[in-house]
Amino acid sequence: MYPIKLSLKHQSWLVAGTCMVADGGFVLLNRCSPAQTAAVLAMTLAVNALLAGPSKSAAWVAALQAAVPLIVLVTIGDRIHANEAGLLIAGYRAGAWLRGGPAWASLGVIAASSFVCPYAMGTDVVRSLLVVAKIAVLPWLVGRYTTARRAYIAELEKRSAVEQADAQAAVSKAITEERSAIARDLHDVIVHHVSAIGLHAGAARLGLTNGDTKLAGSLRSVETSSRAAMVDLRHLLDLLHGDKSEGARQPGLDNLDELFEGVRAAGMPARLEVRGQQRDVPESLDITVYRIIQEMLTNALRHGHTSGVTVTLEYGVDSLTISASNLAGSGNGHSGSVRRGLVGIRNRAGMFAGMTTSGLEPDGRTWRTVVTFPLEAS
Repeated sequence: MYPIKLSLKHQSWLVAGTCMVADGGFVLLNRCSPAQTAAVLAMTLAVNALLAGPSKSAAWVAALQAAVPLIVLVTIGDRIHANEAGLLIAGYRAGAWLRGGPAWASLGVIAASSFVCPYAMGTDVVRSLLVVAKIAVLPWLVGRYTTARRAYIAELEKRSAVEQADAQAAVSKAITEERSAIARDLHDVIVHHVSAIGLHAGAARLGLTNGDTKLAGSLRSVETSSRAAMVDLRHLLDLLHGDKSEGARQPGLDNLDELFEGVRAAGMPARLEVRGQQRDVPESLDITVYRIIQEMLTNALRHGHTSGVTVTLEYGVDSLTISASNLAGSGNGHSGSVRRGLVGIRNRAGMFAGMTTSGLEPDGRTWRTVVTFPLEAS
């Protein structure tokens, strides 16, 4: 704001200085006595210097500018065009900056001065009125038009900003309503079925005989997985409802131990190896890496050999690489669910410019999936 105000002040002094030069030149070119020339020049320069003053002084400046030609006419007896440029600018300022009585009064005194001086020098009424139109009315109207146009443009900008804000609010409302609808569907359908799975697994486990430990462990794993799924679903529901509290935070790399424990409880040996110097990653990437590892473990659990799966998390200088290796199960290496899981991994990785490769190793038995994310060098 201050540089703009300073620039306007400089421009106002530039306008006043230009009027002083133009009007002062006309005074010097007139054939008057040195004393008269000095007096008129001093008066002209003084009233033109006032043109650089604040807007609240526009009425007084207009009155002083109108008085100069009358004083010159009375004292010298001639009209020497002492401050015509100053009169033009004073009329413009009065029209642009003043409202109501002061604006009309300023126009009146400038119009009266513009009419009296030529008429007193013998100019007919019509020509005198034309001088009034040129010297007083036209600058005043231009000032009014400029201010009205500026106000109109400001109103259009304000209206456009309000419409843009309303449109953005409407889009946000629509997105919120859609997210709420999705959350309701998830709650009414999926949460119900997942809860039922956990309850039935628990009831079946409690109804087993004490000797069937293997089946009891499998049912306990189903209970554990269903509870974990319920926690994730609640987090997703909170996010869809717009709750970004700490309780709604999605799992990340800090929750990998729980993830691997769930896989081990399901009967699949799972190992996590961390290489390189660990460092923080953006929260969105942190969640994505967790989900990718979760999908890798799910694929290994469903379609891999029971010998287990090894996941390696390697921190490089400018990259983060996640790889999973396990022996392929019989007949499942190219099933549709595997392809869908790999597509999901590839899509998640692509959101962060990650590269994904997967397939059997040269031994023909080991399935390996590798995802590499670029990171800023540390």
